[in-house]
Parts: sequence; C-alpha cells; structure tokens
Amino acid sequence: MQFYRDTDDIRLKMNEAGSANEPFLFGINYEMSEGFFIENPLLQNDLLFQLKGIGNKKTDEVSNVSADLTYTPISESEYQHKFDIVHKGLRRGDSFLTNLTVKTPIATNISLQDIFDRSKAPYQLYMPDRFVCFSPERFVRIADGRISSNPMKGTIDAGIENAEQIILNDFKETAEHNTIVDLIRNDLSIVADHVRVERFRYIDRIRSRNKEILQVSSEIMGDLPADYHSHLGDILFKLLPAGSISGAPKTATVDLIRSAEGEDRGYYTGIFGYYDGTALDSAVLIRFIEQTDRQMYFRSGGGITAYSKCSDEYQEVLNKIYFPFI
Repeated sequence: MQFYRDTDDIRLKMNEAGSANEPFLFGINYEMSEGFFIENPLLQNDLLFQLKGIGNKKTDEVSNVSADLTYTPISESEYQHKFDIVHKGLRRGDSFLTNLTVKTPIATNISLQDIFDRSKAPYQLYMPDRFVCFSPERFVRIADGRISSNPMKGTIDAGIENAEQIILNDFKETAEHNTIVDLIRNDLSIVADHVRVERFRYIDRIRSRNKEILQVSSEIMGDLPADYHSHLGDILFKLLPAGSISGAPKTATVDLIRSAEGEDRGYYTGIFGYYDGTALDSAVLIRFIEQTDRQMYFRSGGGITAYSKCSDEYQEVLNKIYFPFI
C-alpha cells in the first residue's frame, strides 16, 4: 500500500485506471494532505475493506468475546465553547450549516481489527494500527452514466416513542436536511447534467449493540458525460470535501470548522471508495475510531444551524458513539 502526500497523484491514477477499466481502491483524508491508491485491491491484505458486500473482509475467524465500550466525553461546557464559535459564524452569515465534530477517548477490551471483523455496516475500512471505520453513509456512486449521492442529516434514538414522526417533523432537522440536499445538488451540478432529487427524506435504521437509531437520508442523482470513466479522479476531487460533513457554503464553512475544532480531522470525514472496472462506489469516513499509541478515540459530530440547541447537539455526538454489532 502506497501513501501519497500529493493527493493530485491519486486523482491522476484514478483517471488512468478508469480509462483502462482497471479495479482500484482509494482513500483521501479530509484535509486532502494524504491518501492511498491500491491497484487490484482484492488481491492484497495490507488494508481491509468492504463496500456493500464487496471487498477482502474475512468473516470466518470472528471473536465471540463480549465487547465492552466506555467513553469519556468532553464536558458539555467544553462542547459549548466549540458550539458558540460555530453559532457566532452562523449568525454572522458565514455559513448556513456547519458540521461540528469532536474526538472522544474510549476504552474497550477488543482491538481495532476485532471491531472491523465484527462490524455490520454498508461501508467498512480498516487501516492497521491507525483506524477502523464502519460508515453508513455513501459519498457518491458512479455507474451506468450516472452519479448519485445519499447525504444523511437528522438522527434520533429509535427507542423514543413516535421517533420517526418526531425527526421528520422537527423544524431544525428539516431546515438542516433541506440545506444539505441543496448543497449536494449544487455539487453534483459541477460534474453532471440533469441533477434531480430521486428520494427525499427517507429513513434508514442503524442497529448497534445496545440501541437502534434512525437516520434521515435523501438521494440526489445526475447524468455524466460519455467519457466519465477516464475522468473518475477529476469528478471525485471536484466534490471534496464532502458536503454532508462540512456544510454550506463550503469555503467559509471549512474555515469556521477549523476555528471551532482546533485540530486536523485526518482520515475522519475523508472519503474512500472502490472501482471494479465498471462502477465506482464510495463512502464518507464517519463512525470512525482511531488509535494513537495505546489510546483509542471515537470521532463523531453533527450539523449545526442557527436553530440548533447546544444540549441537543451535544447529545447527538454521544448517541453516535457505538459498536455496530450485538
């Protein structure tokens, strides 16, 4: 596996491989300061992955040890400080929607690879000694001359009575989701024609070891030019960073995120994807656990609008700390 500090090299390799219909796996971190590109990734085991059932993940040696998970979140007052920076920017008009994330120390009796092996999620990636990701969120899919995206915005504990009606009727969550749909529609219009919303605010159910959460998603689609295979890298890079984990408008919002978070995200909220020679599928790197020395951290966050309440957003950050298995 080769890492690239100049991610433009990855863009060019994606174009070249797409033109030749040769399979590859790729990843790009949020800051676009590092990435990887692997030819014929099903033939290697340096990096383990699975996208919608396709990958090199092995399931025949999964541990049956009961998994413990505890975490020590930042205090609500610490979160309030970050939230206030974002909210001030929102009130100034710098942004209409900002994705604010935090890093939470966790403790568990199982390893990063154990978490990967046991995880059940549409998109999974394991980089040894660095991180594991079990993402429910697609970035874009490119196939049959079309590009589509399924942004997720709006989360609620499924155990709450009438949870689906509550989340779908919530004014703040509706405003947030409308904003991200508009952003993704505008993003796809950069690379595609006839961009349209195919499905609007449908519900995904995500199960974990001790709860089930509801996630609101939409599907946006557009038509690509005939020569899109030879421009896969160009298409993907024009859409970065992912709108669902940055916000709108992008440039000013990315600056606001940097001020509030005060540290690099690294691969968290970057993207990764697999091209099989015909179709490309990719995911946003959320639901993410990284390891530094012997300490693990769970990265989580949520979208902030002018209507957001700090206590609600703080609770959403905590709700997203989970293992995606029983």
